[in-house]
Amino acid sequence: MKRTRYVRTALGVFVGVLVLLATSSGDRALAHKEKHTPDQLKAFEDVFMEQVKIGDLLFHGDGATEKRLGVTLSKTGMACAMCHPFGSDNHPYEFPKFQEQMNKFATLRDMINWCIEKPNEGVKIDPDSDAMKALETYIIWSNKGSKLDPGRH
Repeated sequence: MKRTRYVRTALGVFVGVLVLLATSSGDRALAHKEKHTPDQLKAFEDVFMEQVKIGDLLFHGDGATEKRLGVTLSKTGMACAMCHPFGSDNHPYEFPKFQEQMNKFATLRDMINWCIEKPNEGVKIDPDSDAMKALETYIIWSNKGSKLDPGRH
């Protein structure tokens, strides 16, 4: 009994020393520990808005942008904006959720690809592609200020 308690105490002290060493090392991650400078915030906003602009072009059927990114979002001549003017009525704040059209639990990216493939008869795009990220960014930006409500129908 005493030996078990001694081993547990020694082990606790050892783990405590390891934690102390790990948190006091110079290699510690400092992510978000310091405030961003105004220049950094401006750079972040610029990158974000560039993606919004690319997504806007894709969403509204800009063939040159599709070609540059190597995607075919529609073979019917339809653009996303024809059913969703100004990025409306696509409810990105409800995802992830069970999506009836697909009969499965889906993310916003899954829904974007469903719309590309089904009504627009386009070619599904890689969920991690620049085109998908730009489309998703534009859609979410278009719904800025909406309350997140994942799973809602």
